[in-house]
Amino acid sequence: MQYALVFIGGGLGATLRHVINLTCARCMAPGFPWGTFIINISGSTVMGLIAGYLAFKGEASQPWRLFLMTGILGGYTTFSAFSLDAALLYERGELGLALAYVLGSVVLSIAGLFAGLALVRHFA
Repeated sequence: MQYALVFIGGGLGATLRHVINLTCARCMAPGFPWGTFIINISGSTVMGLIAGYLAFKGEASQPWRLFLMTGILGGYTTFSAFSLDAALLYERGELGLALAYVLGSVVLSIAGLFAGLALVRHFA
């Protein structure tokens, strides 16, 4: 059942991501990744709202957490999970670790992307 909740939520989140990307491509100026920009910010905001609600106002059952946070938001953007992880490190007083996580994730992810591109170009 847990896998089904994540699967269905992930499909909904990914579909919403696709709709936003298409809408932004049609309605906004080209040359900047508006869709991804909006998705990352809105997904992180919603993750903050849900995490804050769960932390301060009440508990949600594990199935709801899986469906909303892992499923929908995971399919919509993994940046929301990244943002929550960074915020939790910061909230725990681990400022150095939070900074290392943020910088390391961004720099190494971009480096990994370039490395992947370079390997494909080399062997293509």
